[in-house]
Amino acid sequence: MTAGTIGRSGGQSPANITKNLKGISFPASKHELISHAQQKHADKEVISQLQNFEERQYASMAEVMKSYGKEHQGFPKSKTSHTKKN
Repeated sequence: MTAGTIGRSGGQSPANITKNLKGISFPASKHELISHAQQKHADKEVISQLQNFEERQYASMAEVMKSYGKEHQGFPKSKTSHTKKN
């Protein structure tokens, strides 16, 4: 079972990024990634994630996923579990 508002078709998941970039030709710029996802009718969460990516050329889906991982480093699954730094 999956819980919360992140369902099968939306949310912050690497699978949602790859699903909405399926068929894109590489290399691709950040702008091209966003444009392709919009053409696939990606939800706002996916577009928002792509907008946070570094402005550069991506040579492959692996590079896109690496950028996704960088964006999510230090972001816990729970909003309250990682707020203290001491």
